[in-house]
Amino acid sequence: MRSLNLVGLALLLLTLQNTTLASTQPDPLNDSGKRTATTTLPAKTRNAWSLPPFSLQGLDGKQHSLSEWKGQVIMLNFWASWCAPCQYEIRDFVRYQEQYATKGLQIIGLGIDEERKLQNASRSLSVNYPVLIADPANSDALLTEWGNPQRIVPYTVIIDRNGEITYIHRGQLDQETFNEFVLPLI
Repeated sequence: MRSLNLVGLALLLLTLQNTTLASTQPDPLNDSGKRTATTTLPAKTRNAWSLPPFSLQGLDGKQHSLSEWKGQVIMLNFWASWCAPCQYEIRDFVRYQEQYATKGLQIIGLGIDEERKLQNASRSLSVNYPVLIADPANSDALLTEWGNPQRIVPYTVIIDRNGEITYIHRGQLDQETFNEFVLPLI
């Protein structure tokens, strides 16, 4: 039993070490030399408008495409209702949307889940920004196009007013990251 606990502890430490190493790789979008949370650009492009367009139904029942929000600073956030880190960051995103919407920030949730579950989570978290529905069974291509073939959630892509992808974040996006990579664009 004791050796089993030691093996488990060793695996946990190895996992944490690998996570830290993976998250400190240089980001090709960041010319400042700072470390960020990703190394993959979507479809080898830096411009969101060069990616294949998508049209998805929103929780409001209407079809939406990303181009509706051209000219705004966009935080495109891939999430799922079962994802605890997603739910934590959504609370902050609601606050950011409320605080910065008039300055041109548009958060767009791209839920990779069943509509009913996304509706429930959005209602519980008082989401105040558009949530688009990506069927989990058919979302692999969309995630890959946006630089996330591993299907990691939460996953956030920051797009400036000109459509340039300025930052990609895997995992929960915190206040410090928002302040460093989003606020300067607003």
